[in-house]
Amino acid sequence: MDVSRVRFLRGPNLWSRHASIEAVIGCSGNELSIDLIPGFESRIRARFPELGQLQPKGHLDPMSLAHVLEAATLGLQIQAGCPVTFSRTQATVDSGTFQVVIEYTEESVGRMAFEMAQTLVKSALEDTSFDLTTVVGKLREQDEDVRLGPSTGAIVQAAVSRGIPYRRLTEGSLVQFGWGSKQRRIQAAEVDSTSAIAESIAQDKQLTKRLLKAAGASVPTGRPVKDVDDAWAAALEIGLPVVVKPQDGNQGKGVTVNIVTRDHLEIAFNAAKEFRDNIMVESYMPGHDFRMLVVGDKLIAAARRDSPFVVGDGEHTIIELVNQINTDPRRGDGHATPLTRIRIDEIAIARLAIQGFTPSSIPPKGQRVVLRNNANLSTGGTATDVTDDVHPDVAASAIAAAQMIGLDICGVDIVCDTVLKPLEEQGGGIVEVNAAPGLRMHTAPSYGKGRAVGEAVIAQLYPDGCDGRIPVVAVTGTNGKTTTVRLISHLIAASGLRVGMTNTDGVYIQGKRIDTGDCSGPKSARNVLMHPDVDAAVFETARGGMLREGLAFDRCQVAVVTNIGLGDHLGLNYITSVADLAVLKRVIVQNVAPKTAGGMAVLNAADPLVLRMVGECRGDITLFAADQQLPAITAHRARGNRVVYMSGDAIIAAQGKETYSILLTDIPITRGGTISFQVENAMASIGAAWALNLSWDVIRTGLRSFNNDPDSAPGRFNVFDYRGATLIADYGHNPDAIAALTKAVQAMPAKRRMVVISAAGDRRDEDIRQQTEILGTAFDDVLLYQDACQRGRADGEVLGLLRQGLVGATRTSHVEEIHGEFVAIDTALARLQAGDLCLILVDQVEEALAYIAGKVAAT
Repeated sequence: MDVSRVRFLRGPNLWSRHASIEAVIGCSGNELSIDLIPGFESRIRARFPELGQLQPKGHLDPMSLAHVLEAATLGLQIQAGCPVTFSRTQATVDSGTFQVVIEYTEESVGRMAFEMAQTLVKSALEDTSFDLTTVVGKLREQDEDVRLGPSTGAIVQAAVSRGIPYRRLTEGSLVQFGWGSKQRRIQAAEVDSTSAIAESIAQDKQLTKRLLKAAGASVPTGRPVKDVDDAWAAALEIGLPVVVKPQDGNQGKGVTVNIVTRDHLEIAFNAAKEFRDNIMVESYMPGHDFRMLVVGDKLIAAARRDSPFVVGDGEHTIIELVNQINTDPRRGDGHATPLTRIRIDEIAIARLAIQGFTPSSIPPKGQRVVLRNNANLSTGGTATDVTDDVHPDVAASAIAAAQMIGLDICGVDIVCDTVLKPLEEQGGGIVEVNAAPGLRMHTAPSYGKGRAVGEAVIAQLYPDGCDGRIPVVAVTGTNGKTTTVRLISHLIAASGLRVGMTNTDGVYIQGKRIDTGDCSGPKSARNVLMHPDVDAAVFETARGGMLREGLAFDRCQVAVVTNIGLGDHLGLNYITSVADLAVLKRVIVQNVAPKTAGGMAVLNAADPLVLRMVGECRGDITLFAADQQLPAITAHRARGNRVVYMSGDAIIAAQGKETYSILLTDIPITRGGTISFQVENAMASIGAAWALNLSWDVIRTGLRSFNNDPDSAPGRFNVFDYRGATLIADYGHNPDAIAALTKAVQAMPAKRRMVVISAAGDRRDEDIRQQTEILGTAFDDVLLYQDACQRGRADGEVLGLLRQGLVGATRTSHVEEIHGEFVAIDTALARLQAGDLCLILVDQVEEALAYIAGKVAAT
């Protein structure tokens, strides 16, 4: 079994809406059917008893090792606690080669599970040992390390339930919600609107106390200390018992409370020193430890935190009783589980000594033994929800404390006997104010009901009715994508919105290019969605990016499919036909927002492969075609749906009795309607702008001001006047594009027609030949040049295929090979006479256009 390629599809993709691993697996001989490998299935099930069915009931197709690898990878993740369900194995056109797809939730866990599954299969083949317990333990440990913690996870889950998109910016807890100008960011339970000053104040416990005291809050007395002697002196000044803690700590790390002896204080001081250099001593306030969670100006949740303890049974030692408690599956290390394992450390040993015990002591039956006085969950404590019991005055005190420090999300620690009465009536007080408070004690308390704190945080970030999304338009197809993307972006910008755009020329923000090259993939789209100055985004969505990584977004508001034809790269990545290409391109249609969220697919009704995508869309459909009598157009309109078509000298947009007309003479890129493929691009763009609810005045103004020049649409039918001859530069590079260009050129007057052409080497032989077969019917002179990069072809091989396409040409009378693109351009320009027409199919778009513009300017 050979694994030749592994990809991680991070967004919706050809196979599913789930993030997935896609691997190409080669099998041969007996590997094509495990029934031909004696004892294999029994051996692999012995090693992995939880392995599911290898095929659905009733199916008798041979199961290859690729199918086993699929099931094992999914199964191992499930055993590690990952919520995954989807997997698939698909045979390719190559005999014995399969595409295996498995869902994952965390990429590193999916990668490890895939590798472990390969080890499992090899173990079953070779009858060697496989330690399932260790493997699942490693996967579970990796999952706990990389998945979002309970606080961040609660907020993210609340966002997902409201349809708000999110993206992890780091492997930690820094998360972006929303897109573009509507984005917000959190780090754990801290939001982007919280100032660094407020966080700094909350970290400084002494300063926090001073500010709270100035506001009239009851706080413990205390001061910073330099060393153990100073700490003991402070304790005597304040009066025992005392608390020792880091001056800028969090999560209860290094905090020791109820200290009554110097020995205990010295242990506590050293424990605090492990976390911070600045230590403080303050008075100990007796009572229960309560945590109040404040979000904005509301108390959202409250919990009583109890110190970790054991109850003696007269038989087991304290350490044995602790080990029993730690077997609770809710307890783990760190913050990934609802509770934390209890530790027997120096602080615990000191607390035991005060009670007359050691870890090896066997306490009497029924005796409660406290292991430490601070009640943080991170040190093994438990939490009981008391939200419904909080007195309004206590809630007001907590809210005032949070606002005094300036925290949007705040954990206020209060010590008092009960939250049923105001603090002033019982001598209670506020002992700490915490930035980025832990939320797990509120979402999953040890006792009582969980509270919707994640929802409260999201409500603070996004008011009701706001999902953090900006309009996203995805455009795909074989030809016309880039022009359509540019025109849609231009129309949106005309409405006053700031537009982010990606295409094969680069990444543009508000018309300024910030990245160059082919940027039609998901990486560039994600960068646009992260940009804070983007109110709407338009993405050219090419096949390559979808195959490599899936989409950059979970859904788009508008999907546009221009056409499906004999385009680029057929024969690569198991896309061997236009039907295969259509299945891939429809991914953006499958991921349109639902009708209730304003989703719309804009589809070319004249293309049968595109028309079939109607049933794949969750949103509404706009159909466009030049022919208004097309059955699909008339039927769609009769059902009350939107259509865009040509009628005489205008483009008509209609829905029911509502119609809008735009003259073709007011759409410069169509040259009065003579360039049919530009008419189609204009109709698609009008459909998208309509779906975005742009006003018709804006749409008309935008269409009128969009010119087909090298600045607005470089390499897309750019027309120049050169000494009385017509010069056209275009990036068309597949048979369908060449056919459309030829049709457009034939509609333009010319004494003699000349074409300058090359072809990319990574196309099929027949696609390269077909380009010149088409050109040979319309051009008198053909100048061939070789691309700067041959993409795997031998020198002169592409030129030979282009020449083959001209054999038997009905019009071409002169064929010439020129070495170099710019030499070919010079040769063509030198031969042009007034009234001639020359089509230059450029390779290096920017350089060639600049070169041509320079030549034109020099005339």
